[in-house]
Amino acid sequence: MHRDDQTPHYHLYRPSRTPVWLALSWRALLAFALIGIALAVHWFDRDGLRQSSGAPVTFADILYFTMITVTTVGYGDIVPVTQQARLFDTFVVTPIRLFVWLIFLGTAYDFLLKNVWQRWRMSVIQQQLRDHVVIAGFGNSGSEAASELIRRGAHPDTIVVIDEDSAALRRAEALGVAVMEGNATRDAALQAVRVGTASALIVAAGRDDTSILIVLTARRIAPALPVSVVIRSQDNEAIARQAGANTVINPASFAGLLLAGSTHGAHLADYMADLAATDGRVALRERPVTAAEVGMALRTITTGLGHRIYRGDAMFGFWEREAQCLEAGDVILEVIPATPPGTPPVA
Repeated sequence: MHRDDQTPHYHLYRPSRTPVWLALSWRALLAFALIGIALAVHWFDRDGLRQSSGAPVTFADILYFTMITVTTVGYGDIVPVTQQARLFDTFVVTPIRLFVWLIFLGTAYDFLLKNVWQRWRMSVIQQQLRDHVVIAGFGNSGSEAASELIRRGAHPDTIVVIDEDSAALRRAEALGVAVMEGNATRDAALQAVRVGTASALIVAAGRDDTSILIVLTARRIAPALPVSVVIRSQDNEAIARQAGANTVINPASFAGLLLAGSTHGAHLADYMADLAATDGRVALRERPVTAAEVGMALRTITTGLGHRIYRGDAMFGFWEREAQCLEAGDVILEVIPATPPGTPPVA
């Protein structure tokens, strides 16, 4: 497990979805358009302007006067002398001056001060992270997990993605989740995403050795944290469980189960996919036994079709003797009718 002798600083971030060049271009065009309006009117009404030297007012003088007037209050070497020119400076140039300054100040805020503000805001969010889901690795499996969580009603703000690949983080940002660039095998990185206060950790690093190391690091920081990990090699599944993973998923093995099941019945794989899909007609639910259900048989519960119970470290099917009398502390695994995302399951 990695130790952090020199602890790096990790920060969550959600960069603006508008490209920097586009934001700068729009602001520059708006500023030049406003200045252009003032320049054009000053030029057409140049007879209303006088130089203190008495020299004729040229286009260069108009350009100079416009820029000075828009950006400051002027130096007094060129002044409006007619009523029309003064009214134009009062009711048009002065508002233009204010708008241009607001554009300049807004740009300075967005590209200078806002960075400091965003770092402070994200630091506060970081400190207050509770009951969130951390996804370590945003490849195919990690991105599918994040998308599925959102489809099932999870708010993007409750999901934090950590990855070293900036391209992967940009894809994660498109979902609206919080992201952090960092190495999830390091203590400091997992502590920065507050893995100790998370509701779950999903590990999908893409390499079994890296994923197992992340599980070890997380388990050391958060001994009770539910950890799910994607493992590619069947030989590493037992190692991942020994490392502390609660759930080990092998995509190849699961696909093999579906394929093998399809050879024993045309509808077996379809039903398994239905259970796993967000938009399926049925869904799996895990819940603790209620006080009213203690003493009942698993097959007689009314909230769904009871399939299994978990009693301590043991698992029993609905046909086994232990499942004929539910006990306090049992965990029920049942099939229920699917509900729209965000809607509480059938009670």
